[in-house]
Amino acid sequence: MSYLKVKRLIDIILSTGALVILSPLLLILVLAIKLDSKGPVLFKQKRVGMNKAHFYILKFRTMRIDTPNDTPTHLLENPDQWITRVGKFLRKTSLDELPQIINIFKGEMSIIGPRPALWNQYDLIAERDEYNANDIPVGLTGWAQINGRDELPIKVKASLDGEYVKKIGFIMDIRCFFGTIFSVLKSDGVIEGRTADES
Repeated sequence: MSYLKVKRLIDIILSTGALVILSPLLLILVLAIKLDSKGPVLFKQKRVGMNKAHFYILKFRTMRIDTPNDTPTHLLENPDQWITRVGKFLRKTSLDELPQIINIFKGEMSIIGPRPALWNQYDLIAERDEYNANDIPVGLTGWAQINGRDELPIKVKASLDGEYVKKIGFIMDIRCFFGTIFSVLKSDGVIEGRTADES
């Protein structure tokens, strides 16, 4: 059995368990978002998945409903004005990413892999082509995310994604998984407003 098949099996088991275990927390966050601002609880955005297939990534909504669409947050004038109060907390703690467990369960994403680019992030997509990084499952977190996250230039991010492609395997995924936990706890490399893929 190839590692990608094993990886998919692990994703199904862990995402199912996470949805059950985290259901109380998810409910609390849903209520907090609804009480804090008008609009839907979930934010959907077209992203590029494995083999450059498009899908809609799910996040908890952290911004006002009148925020310009498909615009990298860091390119907005005064990004803070668009981010809700609960949204600031969700972004700082990365809890806004939790709905992607559903994407993982559906097979659109993996737990570990390159962060899915926006559909119009042509420069990043092209750079990843150089490393075959568009040919593997995209992830909730990955090698680039524990080596700089939002601080990384596109060329460096794509290079790190390529390094992950070369070393993909159970040990590499374990390193990324626990590295992500430490990065989130320390808020390493997180820039308010984040980059286009809000990685």
